[in-house]
Amino acid sequence: MSRPHFSIAICLTIMAVVLLSASQDPPPAGAGRQGGGAPGRGGTGGALIGGTLTPKKADERGWGWQVKALMNPATPRPLYNRAKEALFNDRQITSYTISSFDSELYCEVGKHFDFIWFEMQHSTMSWDEVRRMIAACPKVGAAPMVRMPDAFESSIQKATDIGALGIIVPTVDDALEARDAARYSRYPPYGRRSAGGGQYGQIWAGLNYRQTINDNMLVTVMIETLEGVAMAEEIAATHGVDVVILGNNDLSSFSGWSQNDPRYQDAIIKVHDAALKYGKYYGNAGAQYLTGYTVSADTRMLQNGPACDGWTPPGRGGRGRGTTPDEEPVIGLSPRGAPPTTPAAPAAPARSAASCWK
Repeated sequence: MSRPHFSIAICLTIMAVVLLSASQDPPPAGAGRQGGGAPGRGGTGGALIGGTLTPKKADERGWGWQVKALMNPATPRPLYNRAKEALFNDRQITSYTISSFDSELYCEVGKHFDFIWFEMQHSTMSWDEVRRMIAACPKVGAAPMVRMPDAFESSIQKATDIGALGIIVPTVDDALEARDAARYSRYPPYGRRSAGGGQYGQIWAGLNYRQTINDNMLVTVMIETLEGVAMAEEIAATHGVDVVILGNNDLSSFSGWSQNDPRYQDAIIKVHDAALKYGKYYGNAGAQYLTGYTVSADTRMLQNGPACDGWTPPGRGGRGRGTTPDEEPVIGLSPRGAPPTTPAAPAAPARSAASCWK
């Protein structure tokens, strides 16, 4: 057999194995879970929901060791990106999602969350509307971050020029997309962000922005497909990526597996282990992962979730359960699979209710 035909045959064989695995019936309830927990519950006998794999544990370097190692020692601490500073202090960070123009809302919730998730993938907001919200209350507290519509240079340039301190790039399937996210969000010599105008100089005035923004920028990539899971190590190894976060709803939708299916849990544990191996932070796009899962204790970054000072938006209770206009509903759980509340996984070190950032 010629070399090209031999290569094609190998690829087709691998695809067949993958498709066969995906088409198999799910294991019986409890099979492959640590402790045999039932779907959607905290498990029996105090077990956490997981798969057939046991998440690896951090060594003495802890989470994010590579992110910390790339910091310029001359960059002043604490960082003005308070979400990134919290990660460096081994604290869990949560956000509030804003997907429509509302400066008053932004200025209020920015006092109580680690970062604001400006939704530009699934919204009709304009860049100018996001710019106006960030300008309405500079240095409000929460780091302004944008979930991007894509990883194009032109889009990332707009997000950074209006003063965002972080970008979140969805549906990253390979290291090339991760590379673009990282390099277009930072200035040389580590990146390829273009020097241009924008309001960033007014928002972060007095902070020597040009010399410090590379270290204050928080670059997050989302793995939401099985292709991304397969490339998790290459994605996590990409220079300049700080956080690898699961897009839990889409990964469940694209894989066809419930979030409590052991196969799904094995997939996210592979991503968890890749982030740990390459010294990045790990997160989930869903407050259902705060408790009850084998990865809960290591989930350092969450879309939505509770406010870092315990504050609750008036009339907007039930954070993370799809009860507010800007939140996605939690999907991909079995009928009994509401976000588990027991047993609780060990949480990251708690902060004083008096302040989100002390």
